[in-house]
Amino acid sequence: MSWMLPDQASTYAPEVDNLYLFLVGLTVFFTVLISGAILYFFVKYRRHPNTPTPKPIEGSIILESAWSIIPFIICLFIFAWGAKIYLEQYTIPSDALDVYVVGKQWMWKFQHPEGQREINELHIPVGRKIRFVMATEDVIHSFFIPAFRMKEDIVPGPNRYTTVWAEPTMTGTFHIFCSEYCGTSHSGMIGWVTVMSDKDYEAWLSGGAAEGSMADRGAALFTQLGCVTCHRAAQGLCPHLEGKYGTMESLTTGQKVLVDDSYIRESVLLPLAKIVAGYQPIMPSFQGQVSEEQLQMLIAYIKSIGPTQAVSAGAAVKSGAPVPAVARPPIMNSGVNTILPPSEKQPPEQTQKP
Repeated sequence: MSWMLPDQASTYAPEVDNLYLFLVGLTVFFTVLISGAILYFFVKYRRHPNTPTPKPIEGSIILESAWSIIPFIICLFIFAWGAKIYLEQYTIPSDALDVYVVGKQWMWKFQHPEGQREINELHIPVGRKIRFVMATEDVIHSFFIPAFRMKEDIVPGPNRYTTVWAEPTMTGTFHIFCSEYCGTSHSGMIGWVTVMSDKDYEAWLSGGAAEGSMADRGAALFTQLGCVTCHRAAQGLCPHLEGKYGTMESLTTGQKVLVDDSYIRESVLLPLAKIVAGYQPIMPSFQGQVSEEQLQMLIAYIKSIGPTQAVSAGAAVKSGAPVPAVARPPIMNSGVNTILPPSEKQPPEQTQKP
């Protein structure tokens, strides 16, 4: 069936295809069975001129039970199979490599924690789990890589980060589409994901001009925006952020919230939405002052200042020195350079349509 389906380039692509082909086969089977039965009875029991009107049939418990129970069991089987694939796709592995995605009319922008930035092109290693952390700068977009059998809507909102993951299983170049109509140039919002061998990926990471990691740039932005005045100062006007990521924070309402990407994003854009217990609502909103890429850099920096790095990170911010980036699996090169995108004003001209 490869002639009618895209390449199976991720670990769960075969499972998605198997379920899809099962549903197609099941549909064809019952369509033929029911249509054939209708034609057979139509011919066999057609009325003849001299045939008396038959007596009505009262019913059959066995027959009625069969056509209720059998479809019910089939539906439960389909549900269980689909739920298994769904849970696999949306249970993010702890060892996944992060790729930050921003959808914008009409382009895809990508950031790697090591500092690489790309537009409408994405480079990832084969055989590694990749977590896509996605947000939109304007309207709803839908990130779709057919070869990975991965499609996820990216919905606007101050606390809406969408995450999904995939593990590519073959090298090559595969289409990226926006599968949600997002405006007049929706058909041009396409790109390519290049899956590379470990060696080629390391070589790609080491090229380009040095700008530092996302955490490095996030540390500089943290100081530039004045966040260090309250969040790292001794007077404690706002919660200190060392070691906060991934913990539960108590709010003035008595509720608790997980400090994750979405919570940090919301706190930067709408700081009065969730007030931490014991602190006053004095933080201003930075909505319209920071871009999605800058928000992702700030989040990467907050991730990097874990409990074991709190002192050195604080000293780095005060001195203006770069803050260490989040540790990545061994394939990653910690001292990488940045490839600058060609332009963030207009996407490259496209000739292909989804």
